[in-house]
Parts: sequence; structure tokens; C-alpha cells
Amino acid sequence: MPWFVKIETGIVEQSTFDQFVPAHKAFVQALIAKGHQAKSGYWGCRGGGMLLFQAASMAEAEAIVAEDPLIVNGCVQYQLYEWRIVVE
Repeated sequence: MPWFVKIETGIVEQSTFDQFVPAHKAFVQALIAKGHQAKSGYWGCRGGGMLLFQAASMAEAEAIVAEDPLIVNGCVQYQLYEWRIVVE
């Protein structure tokens, strides 16, 4: 399955963002349970992060991202890319 990367930038106050972190973590755990090999984290300088996961297609990746609580609740702006691995 191809890999996809959602690169995001926070657009709300930290206190608002933090309300949705537990739901985002549960969302990522559900992706892992479904076999999407998801990994999520944030930049050391704060203000953004990344979600790395596998999906069958860009359409499926877009559908997955649309369900992320950080997106649903308007906490981040994001860009979604298919990541083509050159060296493993």
C-alpha cells in the first residue's frame, strides 16, 4: 500500500487544540488497528505536526484525513501528499 503524509499547521489557540488531542490519538490508534501503519507527532518548535499512514489510494487517504478530529474541529490547516519511498 502507498504511504501518505499529512503535514499540518495549527490555526487555533493551544487550549482549543489540546481539547481534541485525545480524540486524535484515538483516531490514530484506530488507523493502526485497521492496518494503516499510522504514526503521528508534532514538530519540536510546536505549531504543527505530521501524520504518516498507508492507504490504498489518494482518494482513500483524503477520506481518512477528513475524519481526523483535528480536521473535523478546524484545529489545523494541512497538505496531503503521497510519499514514494526510494530507499528502505
